[in-house]
Amino acid sequence: MSNYFSKLPAIFLTTLGLMTLNPCSAEEVSAYPSKPIRLIVGFATGGISDVIARALSAKITEQTGQAVIVENKPGAGTTIAADFVSKASPDGYTIFLQDMTTHAINASLYKKLSYDTLKDFSPITLVASTPLMLVTNPSLKVNNLKEFIALAKQKSDSLSYSSSGNGAVTHLAAETFNRMVGIQPVHVPFKGSSASTQAVLAGDVAFTFSSMPPAITLVQSKKLTGLGVTTLKRISSNPDVPTLSEAGLSGYDFVLYNGVIGPKGMPADLVKKINGIFANAVHSPEMKQIFTNLGADPITNTPTEFSHQMAEESLKMAKAVKISGAQID
Repeated sequence: MSNYFSKLPAIFLTTLGLMTLNPCSAEEVSAYPSKPIRLIVGFATGGISDVIARALSAKITEQTGQAVIVENKPGAGTTIAADFVSKASPDGYTIFLQDMTTHAINASLYKKLSYDTLKDFSPITLVASTPLMLVTNPSLKVNNLKEFIALAKQKSDSLSYSSSGNGAVTHLAAETFNRMVGIQPVHVPFKGSSASTQAVLAGDVAFTFSSMPPAITLVQSKKLTGLGVTTLKRISSNPDVPTLSEAGLSGYDFVLYNGVIGPKGMPADLVKKINGIFANAVHSPEMKQIFTNLGADPITNTPTEFSHQMAEESLKMAKAVKISGAQID
């Protein structure tokens, strides 16, 4: 019987109450947090995940009276940070604010990982959803998606696009777009979304799927042309930019999710308490403007809902990785 349970995914073990022995007592859960919390981020400072983490850490510190220390552990597509968190004590004092879309991509992108992206973590809650924006240089003289697709088909062999790296979400979003439109532009990977967007600004490539912070500013100042966002809902900071789906690419939907996860084996009552702490912070009035500036929407859910979404996102991103042909050893 014990061998049978050892093979079950963590989500089922949690439901059955058969996870490893609680790393903390009921009294410790009740007193949580009683010491500083380490909030791990898999990217360098300045990116969306880092900005959200630091803003939330301030709110949670204010809410709980305990310091929340953001630790950046960038590299290898967030796998360094994920590996670190997967090996941490499941006591709630080391948790991970992760780009869940990247987390899902890594399950298929890397041939070997030191952890299982689903089984080795305790889902806590989503905190934000963010689109990418398809942007072009104004020199292309296209005003909307229809005009861009016509130009792209006409110049498909000579067209190029940038991304934030091979297998990155910006690469997969572009390759999914290329497949749906029927074009084969040249892929030019860069190290990071900012450099990728700057390449379009400089006219070195024709287009990119930019992360929101640089896209918002550059489109508002008319330095880049925003043709569409990748979610099914427009963003409040650039309401004139349509969604790609409504602009003519029906059903195109590529969302970047940020969420909070911990090591596997966290007690359900502890996960529930941390879920509530983050939900209060995410939906606080002070966070509203921060999310708007990032082009993000605050979103929280239950640990069970988040667990199901992680599994669904892994399946979706596996298809996107296959389309792109990307693979990292």
